[in-house]
Amino acid sequence: MFNGRHFDREVIILCVRWCLRYKLSFRDLAEMMAERGLSPVHTTIMRWVRWYTPEFVKRWNRFAAAAGQSWRVDETYVKIRGKWTYLLPRS
Repeated sequence: MFNGRHFDREVIILCVRWCLRYKLSFRDLAEMMAERGLSPVHTTIMRWVRWYTPEFVKRWNRFAAAAGQSWRVDETYVKIRGKWTYLLPRS
């Protein structure tokens, strides 16, 4: 998957992951890599993200577990000593 790339696979994975997770711009990522002694151009990072994102999503979906058909969170209704009761906020 990473054969023939100028940069190491860890650098590519790190840039793509940071871009997808933290919504950093490509120029910000290029600047962050420059601080670490690497010199990828922002357009190179953009190409990595466009090329590797579908593969990352495919691999993530293989291990991600579904939460179920539907679920709701109701934090105000709790069970105390076997009896369901509403949790009232402190005043």
